[in-house]
Amino acid sequence: MEGRAPEARATRPPDVFDARTHRIAHIAVPVVLGLIYGYWVAANNRAGGTITGWNLLLGFASALVFAVVSMALLTLAPRMPREVHALLWTAFVGCAFGFAYGQTGATVWRSVVMSLVVAAATFAVFFYRYYTREDAFGRRVR
Repeated sequence: MEGRAPEARATRPPDVFDARTHRIAHIAVPVVLGLIYGYWVAANNRAGGTITGWNLLLGFASALVFAVVSMALLTLAPRMPREVHALLWTAFVGCAFGFAYGQTGATVWRSVVMSLVVAAATFAVFFYRYYTREDAFGRRVR
């Protein structure tokens, strides 16, 4: 008994924010990321040229779609099995990157290949993360 290490207990890290802060962040983070994404798409589209009304519309529409889809994924994806959870985020990241990259004027073939590369890397990282931190039923183990 004396030479054995004590059993490691599964403990949660302390939650420093209250429930209200988490609710606000659940909306604020996708909105801020959406605005950044919308700016990125609009900047890629105008390629350093002048800012036009259509360019602004594209940026705000992209920001809106990005924010809404990411909020939906933040709500629905954790309820899915870990494989589907990773696939949903992979599809979102791949589509978002492909659309933004396509605004640079690159060919469709290059946009598809680049977004598939980014999506494959995203799937590998997310699947590993969910596989090592969830059981087969989606319950957190760490």
